[in-house]
Amino acid sequence: MIVVLLNVYLVILFCLVKFCIVRFNLFWKISPVIVFLLLLIGLFIPMNWGAPQGAALVVRNSVAIVPDVAGEVVDVPVKANTPLKAGDVLFRIDPVPYQAKLDALAAQLELAKLRLSETTRLRTTGAGRGFDVEQAQAEADQLAAEITEAKWNLDKTVVRAPADGYVTNVALRTGARVSSLPLSPVMAFIDTSETIIGVEVPQIDARYLEPGQMAEITFKFMPGKVYTGKVESILQAVSTGQTQTSGSAVTSKAIQNLPLVVRIKLDDDSIAGRLPAGSTGTAAIYTSHVEAAHVIRKVLLRQIAITNYINPF
Repeated sequence: MIVVLLNVYLVILFCLVKFCIVRFNLFWKISPVIVFLLLLIGLFIPMNWGAPQGAALVVRNSVAIVPDVAGEVVDVPVKANTPLKAGDVLFRIDPVPYQAKLDALAAQLELAKLRLSETTRLRTTGAGRGFDVEQAQAEADQLAAEITEAKWNLDKTVVRAPADGYVTNVALRTGARVSSLPLSPVMAFIDTSETIIGVEVPQIDARYLEPGQMAEITFKFMPGKVYTGKVESILQAVSTGQTQTSGSAVTSKAIQNLPLVVRIKLDDDSIAGRLPAGSTGTAAIYTSHVEAAHVIRKVLLRQIAITNYINPF
């Protein structure tokens, strides 16, 4: 862009000299260098923090699907990469063992209630002990609690989608045995109820970023178009600034100048919903500083949007 502006100035200078409007003296000879330095120092370098630009990435939360109960899979109705609603069935586990346990507990509870009724009747007639009544009541309450747990386990044999989204890379098949171990997920569920757009901004350019500032972004998935949005938040930590609890003393490591991450929310939610997770692009954020450079940044961003038609990187 600075080359374009400098060339425009050279054309104007040529016309002024050609039509003898100005004399081509030493000042006008070195004026292109002066204009170049003024553009560079006064506009283009400050533009980096007045309207910072960075790479953008579309991210969605991934939920590792781990069943709450173990057993043999009897049905997998879900299809990979097919939109799902919250509560749709992902797969079913054989319910027979859990139904059998529930029936057995229900039978025991009926017996416990009968025993409680008998001991209560004997206690009222003076032929029984109060302890027997309390013991029968405790057994009935315990069985009722176990039945509640058994019903919960039986309900969990049907594994459902936790939110709107889709399952990707479905390898689970009927006949497989699954467990409730947290380290053994059987599916990866992509939550589409929320789209996260992160923009990497160099630390030197992030000094004036604040939530609520206007942003523009163009995606390679949708070349030639620029979408508007606003800054939601500036993440207050990157991995190099994170410490974890350990039993070791401080270990020095190479300090890396990682960019800060800014979260952007598009004004049009329907566009955000159409973007696949992993979509990349370029974003510009317009602060309240160096506002004269905002127009140049907008032009540069639209140049990137057009070149996205042919530029794979």
